[in-house]
Amino acid sequence: MTQLPPQVPVTPLDLQLASYDFGLPEAAIAQRPVEPRHAARLLVIDRQNGELRHHSVLDLPGLLPKGAVLVVNDTKVVPARLRAKKPSGGAVELLLERPLGGTDRSLQGQPVLYKASKGLKVGQTLEIEGGASAIVVEVGEGGRARIDLAGADDLAELLNRCGHVPLPPYIRGGRDDEADKPRYQCTYARHAGAVAAPTAGLHLSTELLAALQSADIPVLSLTLHVGPGTFLPVRQPDLSRHQVLPERYAIGDETAQQLSEFRAQGRPIVAIGTTTTRVLEHLGRRANGSQLPAGMGETDMTIVPGHRFAVVDHLLTNFHLPQSSLLVLVAALLGRERALFAYRCAVEQGYRFYSYGDASLIL
Repeated sequence: MTQLPPQVPVTPLDLQLASYDFGLPEAAIAQRPVEPRHAARLLVIDRQNGELRHHSVLDLPGLLPKGAVLVVNDTKVVPARLRAKKPSGGAVELLLERPLGGTDRSLQGQPVLYKASKGLKVGQTLEIEGGASAIVVEVGEGGRARIDLAGADDLAELLNRCGHVPLPPYIRGGRDDEADKPRYQCTYARHAGAVAAPTAGLHLSTELLAALQSADIPVLSLTLHVGPGTFLPVRQPDLSRHQVLPERYAIGDETAQQLSEFRAQGRPIVAIGTTTTRVLEHLGRRANGSQLPAGMGETDMTIVPGHRFAVVDHLLTNFHLPQSSLLVLVAALLGRERALFAYRCAVEQGYRFYSYGDASLIL
């Protein structure tokens, strides 16, 4: 049985981005998901006894602590990637930053991340594959721009006709596979607005959800529309100065009430994914006593070592990039040295990393 190193207090090294590096072979980056969803491997990391145990995601109901309550992110991934050409014929790729998930569904002034060999210029007209166009109205730093779209009555129609699945570059490899449309989506996805999947939830098949229900394990839903704030590289070497970009969230009255009651009963709260964790901790910071607030809003909750978790007790999450805000969040819950030790063990044991990879369960 592999044992974690002892837990140690937070040190200045824990707030340095350079402290979150580990060796990751390219072959460890998953290019395709396993089938069925629940067949992914699961590394169980037990903080109490320090054990690392190897399981399957299908084993989840029997691994959770007594009285556990699961919370998932039910955002739905939008086909937010557009392929276009400049007047010169040069290729451009656009990723809409905030599609559909709020009240503004306008075709005008849409913020995008772009890739183009020689950049973009204000006033350029881009021809989008599928019969639409865009005028560049603003060009910012870091591959950001703002565009006015045309060629459809509304944004949803344009994206449904012209958009592509926004797979991360490290698993896309140029492919545009029809199989990714349903697979890069949680089975319980309901509210359109994300530009990336909340990947921990990709493992929860309908069979596994039924098994959780049979085991009397409640599954509650909230929404965080995943945007670039979740996956953009951390630029600040001092993590105490790092700030995640704001993303939109929503939690219904009934869910907030149920979750508040479960917390008051002392039942362990298991977040399915880092996006769910960030919303729950944001709500915990805003809570009045034990009552979590319902409603809609934005959160830029940034979780680094030293964070005192107010709501989340346990976490199911995929394996993340070195020096990423997601790995830092895991370290805030688990401890940096323990997190890196577990990740190195996962590499040695052949676990698959990133969006289509395997998962870990921090108990």
